Parts: sequence; C-alpha cells; structure tokens
Amino acid sequence: MDKIMEELERGYVPWLLGKDAPPPTFAMPGFYRHVRHPIMLGFIIAFWSTPTMTVGHLLFAIVTTIYMLVAIKFFEERDLVRRFGAEYESYRKRVSMLIPLSRNK
Repeated sequence: MDKIMEELERGYVPWLLGKDAPPPTFAMPGFYRHVRHPIMLGFIIAFWSTPTMTVGHLLFAIVTTIYMLVAIKFFEERDLVRRFGAEYESYRKRVSMLIPLSRNK
C-alpha cells in the first residue's frame, strides 16, 4: 500500500488525492524527432493505402485528410503553442508537420 501511495503522490494520478497535476513538460520521443504528428501521418497513410481505389474510398481519403490537416493546423498546433510557448515554436521550426524531411532553420 505504501508503494501505491508513493506512486500517487509522485503525480501519476494526482486527482485521486485531491492534488493538482504537475505541469506538462515538452518531450520529443521516437518518431516525434522526425515529424510533429506521426500518428496523423500513420492515419493518412492508412486512408490512402488501398489495393483498389473506389470513388467512395477516394472521397473518404480526401475528406478525412482535409479534416485532419485543418484540425492540426488550426486547433492542435495552436493549443500546443499556448501550452509550451517558445519551446514548441522552436520545435515547429526544426521539425516538419507530416513529411519526415529535415528542416534546418
């Protein structure tokens, strides 16, 4: 029981103890060093990968890709800049949004 309380007090589940969560920290693990949104890139690849592209699947791929691009550009990135500030802005300048190319700015 003491081990569980130690883990809780360290911040894994602070709301269970009525405490505030520790402030988020910015990190770039794994694929995040190469693209800012690797999960979205995976979804886009999955949506466009098909042995037979039907009109219905093409429409689905186009609409979901546009939807994700709008969500990333106008909502997610804005929230990340607000949360992490200059640190995320610097990351945006160094790392491409979806295409894993080097951006040396």
